[in-house]
Amino acid sequence: MPATTPPASATGTAATATAVPAAGRASAVLAWCVAAAHPFALFAGVQAGPYRSTELRLFLTAVGVGLLLPLARRRPEAALGLLLVGLFAAATTWPSPELLYLPVLAADVGVGWLAARRPLRVAVPAALLTLAVQIGAATYTTSGQNVFVTTAVALALALLTAALLGRSVRERRTHAAELRARTAAEAVTAERLRIARELHDVIAHSIGVIAIQAGVGRRVIDTQPAEARNALATIETTSRETLAGLRRTLGALRASAKDGPAHASDHGPAPRDPAPGLADLDRLTASTADAGVRVEVRHLGDPDRPLPPEVDLAAYRIVQESLTNVVRHASAPACRVTVDRSADALLVEITDDGPADAPAAPAAPSTPVGDGYGIVGMRERAALLGGRFSAGPRPGGGFHVTAVLPLPLPLPQAQAQAQAQARTQTLSTPETPGAPETPGAPETPGAPRAPRTSEAPGTPVAPRTPRPEAPEGTRAP
Repeated sequence: MPATTPPASATGTAATATAVPAAGRASAVLAWCVAAAHPFALFAGVQAGPYRSTELRLFLTAVGVGLLLPLARRRPEAALGLLLVGLFAAATTWPSPELLYLPVLAADVGVGWLAARRPLRVAVPAALLTLAVQIGAATYTTSGQNVFVTTAVALALALLTAALLGRSVRERRTHAAELRARTAAEAVTAERLRIARELHDVIAHSIGVIAIQAGVGRRVIDTQPAEARNALATIETTSRETLAGLRRTLGALRASAKDGPAHASDHGPAPRDPAPGLADLDRLTASTADAGVRVEVRHLGDPDRPLPPEVDLAAYRIVQESLTNVVRHASAPACRVTVDRSADALLVEITDDGPADAPAAPAAPSTPVGDGYGIVGMRERAALLGGRFSAGPRPGGGFHVTAVLPLPLPLPQAQAQAQAQARTQTLSTPETPGAPETPGAPETPGAPRAPRTSEAPGTPVAPRTPRPEAPEGTRAP
């Protein structure tokens, strides 16, 4: 039986996964080996003695410090420890202040790097140990108590500055990470609210209609089979429409979560049904009428004016949720829907008179309607479009919902409105009181009227026109 050969892609993936840890271990071993040469390079620079040039000794010292860089990226604590060992050994072997400046500066940088990458419980002991080693090395390179105290204070201030800078970098990184996490959490919460709002708008109305029709069918199935069949037909139609709307909503939410066109075929084709709008009010009112509530729809303004898709969908959802509340909570026999399309806004208003057998008394403003999620969703929809929303009991009984959604002005109409405003501002300029018009002066039709001077001698010129007076008997221009 022939052996099964694994696919080439699987073999390549396994080889890559094995090579990555191996390469990491090799680089770690190499970093430790290079760092272990630091004390020897620093010792060579010190042992060069005063008979060698200062440039050569500084070069050897810099090479010794540079050998610690690969290890500092992986293990900053170990790199700082090796640096301190080399610093103290150089100070005690051949005291040379000019050669110790570079290791001391490197130690300060190492403390700052450690403070930026490690918590305080690691950074503080490392800083104290570094300061102790630096002060101990200063005892071999300074003479006199005053010089030693000055050197110790300078070393402490430099080390404190480096540690504070590193701590500041760490705090900024932590704050940035917290902001990113908070932004991600807010995005998740907003997405959950959007999904909940969409599902509520799609399902709540249909479930209310189905529940009412099911109750009607159960009561009349024995006495009025025809009515029961009509109720079942309504339940079937509403269920199918709800299922289609739910699929469309889930498809839209799934499509909005995709990163790009590369994922277009991950979950099947995109939904082809258009999003509902005010053009579907007839079907919505018909299903509401099947639930026992008559709906009167009035269209004002220009009914043929096209609406932006987001405004059309938001208006439809507001009407749908309002009718759902009427069916489920108001017990009203009828309600009214008004859709007014003006030049710059779309007004949607839904009102009902409350139960037919209830006394006309104003309801308390704090009376809740259902669980309140529907009103919250309607208010959020209006706010997202920069509109206004209000809902509450009516003074004479019943409930009202009003939403005003802004509409963009068409370009020609916007230009005409701007010109009209400019013309109105020009015509509203006050004229000089007591200055009659000059007879016989032709006027351009539609042009703004300019202030004129008087023909009578001695009449002063209007103070807001700084021009000389016209001579008597002459006509002002």
